[in-house]
Amino acid sequence: MNDTTEVTQRDRSGLVRRDGEQSTRSMPITPAVDIFEDGQAVTLWADLPGVTRDKLDVRVHDGNLSIEAEAVVPTPANLRLQHAEVREPRFARTFTLAPDFDTSKIEASLQDGVLKLMIPRREEARPRRIEIKAG
Repeated sequence: MNDTTEVTQRDRSGLVRRDGEQSTRSMPITPAVDIFEDGQAVTLWADLPGVTRDKLDVRVHDGNLSIEAEAVVPTPANLRLQHAEVREPRFARTFTLAPDFDTSKIEASLQDGVLKLMIPRREEARPRRIEIKAG
């Protein structure tokens, strides 16, 4: 064994890791998000590079919105991978939603690795103008 050889082992998920190093599979990346709010809705844009629709999971439960995804790093079919420094990253992020949002009407779309979620406010929670009567 020479000085540049590292001792590696496989963890439970099958990933090869160096001794003393945590598996990247267990440490998800927190995706960057932009959030825009108006009186009608909140629009959330999440950066998920390399994520396809079938590897994306968006859920709402008990007032929490969770995003989980796994990126796909393509390898050409005719090549055998000997060493990889870029792994297939996992993304995860959770948001707590106020009760004035209508979670049954959330709209989601994914385009070019960017997830767009539009979360509308409940009708009764939207701002409205109150007419004032004279007299």
